[in-house]
This record gives sequence, structure tokens and C-alpha cells, in this order.
Amino acid sequence: MTQAAPQVVIVLTTCAVGKALAIARALVDERLAACVNVLAPMASVYRWKGEVEQEAEEQVVIKTTADRLHALKARLGELHPYELPEFLVVTVDSGSEAYLRWVMSETGAA
Repeated sequence: MTQAAPQVVIVLTTCAVGKALAIARALVDERLAACVNVLAPMASVYRWKGEVEQEAEEQVVIKTTADRLHALKARLGELHPYELPEFLVVTVDSGSEAYLRWVMSETGAA
């Protein structure tokens, strides 16, 4: 019986404008992510500690594998400036086989 390939996942987080690129670079350098996209600044509206807040943030899209999630979450907690950073995991049901193999290779999963 062959071992199943690691599941490719996408992790979403947001970050204050100007902070996300350094986090992205660290995650890729440390092979916790194969690729991190930092999207253009956007306005985020949310409730925090009983107050409605509005801030400029950047959406961060992290491509990795399920077996790297624990280490990624821990490292993101160290790097992220927020008290409670967003950490949402989206499973990838399908994709280009070559791209999925690349993600696994770049995160040390293949």
C-alpha cells in the first residue's frame, strides 16, 4: 500500500499594510509555504473588544500542505503583529497535478 500524498491547503490571514511581505518571505524561506500572495490593501471592518473597528489591511493567501499547518500556525503566531491573527484553512479538492506537486516539493512534503 502506498502512502497518500499530503493534502494541499490554502491558509488565509490578513495583516496591517506594510507588514505582510516580511511574513510572506519568512514563510517561504522556511519552507512552511510554497507561495504566499499579498493582495492590495483593502478596508476591513470588524468588531474587536466590543468596538467596531475599520483598518487598512492586506489579504495574505498562503499555499502549503496539511502536514505543515501546525508549524505554520506556530510561526505565524510569532511573526504576526496581531493579538489574534486570522487563520482560516481552505482545503484544495482539485488542481493542476504539476502545481500541486510543486507545492508539496517546496514545502518538503514530496
